[in-house]
Amino acid sequence: MIRFDFIEANKDLYRKQFLEAKPFPHIGIDDICDEAKLTEMYNQIPEIETPSADYVFAKNKFEKSRYYELGGLFQELHEDLISPRFAAWVSYITNEDVFIDPTFYGGGIHQGRKGSFLDMHADFNYHPLHDNWYRNLNLLLYINKNWKKEYGGELKLEDGRTGEKTEVDVPFNRLAIMHCRSYTLHGYDPINFPENQYRTSIAAYAYTIHQNHLESSRTTVWHVKKESPFKYMLSKIWVPAVKIKSMFSKSKTADH
Repeated sequence: MIRFDFIEANKDLYRKQFLEAKPFPHIGIDDICDEAKLTEMYNQIPEIETPSADYVFAKNKFEKSRYYELGGLFQELHEDLISPRFAAWVSYITNEDVFIDPTFYGGGIHQGRKGSFLDMHADFNYHPLHDNWYRNLNLLLYINKNWKKEYGGELKLEDGRTGEKTEVDVPFNRLAIMHCRSYTLHGYDPINFPENQYRTSIAAYAYTIHQNHLESSRTTVWHVKKESPFKYMLSKIWVPAVKIKSMFSKSKTADH
């Protein structure tokens, strides 16, 4: 599925683009997959039934972590993404020693339906099920067939330290890679896709082993503007609320 010869031939260019990107290291790489295979896989994606666990801050967003259970081309893509060859390529262009979580915890197919949005946030850092796995990178394979700017849904990036912002378009067969840090804020505005078309991506997360924690563990931290008073106040109590909840029940994300 992944065009390894193509992306490996251009790895030095990608490395330069990633490391020099502003406001923090990121890149969008086109034609990452065999187009015919990716199109066939896209046509087989079902309507996902499991809503995002972050329903307050993410409207009409549905997820299926274990997308590879759909078999066929989904399984082929999964095997490519978790392969040592792909990990070596990602590690080179990002200058990070990483591997892809084979279970795609919190990742997999992300499907945004009518009016879907995702508020700006910084992701959790240490894997909830593997205490020494540090979430180093987000990889987002966009499969929005015939996407146009007027549809919206661009990946919004903001450096939480400086306020500097940019956007990454989300066309079919583009892989976005970005650092995952406490300040690497990201999300997307309400979409305006045509009827029966969804903002679709496959999210993979790359981890680095830390024998000892280099920073305090955090859950997802939401950054909501004061213009939305209810969500703004909720975002301020979200982290301690999640910590209390986790003491009594497991995350529903593991069931996706």
